[in-house]
Amino acid sequence: MSQESPKEFEIVREFEVDVPPEQVWDAVVNASGAYLWPMDPPEPRVGGSGPFGSTVTAWDPPHRYTNRSENTGMPTQSANQLDYTIEPRDEGRRAWVRYVHSGIFTDDWNNQYDGASKHTNFYLHTLCEYLTHFAPRPVTFAQVNGPAVSATQQALAAAAHALGLPDEAAAGTKTGVRGPGGRTLDAVVDYRNPYFLGLRTEGALIRFFGRGHWGAPLGISVHDFAPDADAEANETAWQGWLNGVFGQA
Repeated sequence: MSQESPKEFEIVREFEVDVPPEQVWDAVVNASGAYLWPMDPPEPRVGGSGPFGSTVTAWDPPHRYTNRSENTGMPTQSANQLDYTIEPRDEGRRAWVRYVHSGIFTDDWNNQYDGASKHTNFYLHTLCEYLTHFAPRPVTFAQVNGPAVSATQQALAAAAHALGLPDEAAAGTKTGVRGPGGRTLDAVVDYRNPYFLGLRTEGALIRFFGRGHWGAPLGISVHDFAPDADAEANETAWQGWLNGVFGQA
């Protein structure tokens, strides 16, 4: 890979969700494991510490929150900023959200931007699924990655086939899928495209990441809202399922 000059990027999304602004705010600053991965909440002040060594640069609950890092520790990114603006709609019964992810990619710009942009769509969709169906229930988070052979563009389709998911099962389809141990999970397909697959069960959000499009193995995250959820058991079960799909002992 040839070294490229550092270049700024900006990913902007706007959406509305049928919950009050305060509920969106709480999810963004306190419930990251419910739709992303667990992160320490930010210090509630400008200049406070934020996730992954960032600094809080805007803090106006429940309307504006920004954090920025000038040293991401990532080989292809030298600066990272996340900005949330939340406004009320319908006399505070609904919320409008503007999300801006910006920073500097130092190399492999097109591939990095494409991956970040597409992941953003899926993460924000998962945030809305959490807010609409599960908030404010506490979450138990688990994540696993497939073996190296799953780092292909065909891996997500292979996972869908192993689930018993028909090709025509688009978002909104209610279906039974074959989970770990051959157990049938009653689920709704809440998101599906060539890159990502989202399943919503009565008690969990299960997300499949076809990262082979960007040279990485397929990943799964499980956001489990059951009172007796066990992160280690979920990781063991889904890792075994993934290894079975891709022929690993």
